[in-house]
Amino acid sequence: MDDKGRDAAEAFCRLVDTVRRLRGPSGCSWDRKQTVSSLTPFMLEEAYEAADAAARGDMGLLRAELGDLLLHVVMSAVICQEGDHFTLVEVMDGITEKLVRRHPHVFGVGSDLSPEEVERQWEAIKSSEKGEEGFFGSIPLSMPALQTAWRVQQRASEVGFDWPDAGGAREKVLEELEEFEQALSKHGREEQEMELGDLFFSLVNYYRLLGFQPETVLRASNLKFIRRFTRMEGILRERGLELTEADMEAMDDAWQKAKLD
Repeated sequence: MDDKGRDAAEAFCRLVDTVRRLRGPSGCSWDRKQTVSSLTPFMLEEAYEAADAAARGDMGLLRAELGDLLLHVVMSAVICQEGDHFTLVEVMDGITEKLVRRHPHVFGVGSDLSPEEVERQWEAIKSSEKGEEGFFGSIPLSMPALQTAWRVQQRASEVGFDWPDAGGAREKVLEELEEFEQALSKHGREEQEMELGDLFFSLVNYYRLLGFQPETVLRASNLKFIRRFTRMEGILRERGLELTEADMEAMDDAWQKAKLD
């Protein structure tokens, strides 16, 4: 093991010892009270914060957020070890064995696979391991709907259930848009919601075939809007106006200036 590996191992052991002390009799009452279930919302929040830091390209913030996420992984594993469910060592051994098993081109008979071939191989091995769950059984439906749509479509494409190119997906988007607009004028709320869902799903498919990851793209647009809106708010204040006092004309003028900053 090189120096970096030795340092990482020592740092990880220190983190585990710290968590165990927090959970111990002389530790923190809040940490002792926690369960895997009570920590789950916080773990998800930390995962999103890490994703936001990555999207911003802020490596200092990403380092901190990955630390927060790692804390939750260790804390949950320690709690499960206390309940004699499994150990932290079993968690680490399990993921290591999975990585070796699902990368036979690296740890078995060596072969030079493209990233796309590696992904198909991973999913094929994963499906054979999951067995009875069905083709989409390994996809957690608790993921954000946009990400779930992209993942479902990506998986379907691995067995050839896909458009030959983005052109067909684009036509499907236009078809779904027309059906949604018809539903707005001819049908009730339930039908409108169904058609809007189909439109979103087809848009995700179109973007996927163009090589975009919709969740990443939309997150970047969200951040851009927030940044510009915050700047617009600052411009209005410089002009002696609060958001609640400004009319649409004043806000639009400030917005156009914010886009140039």
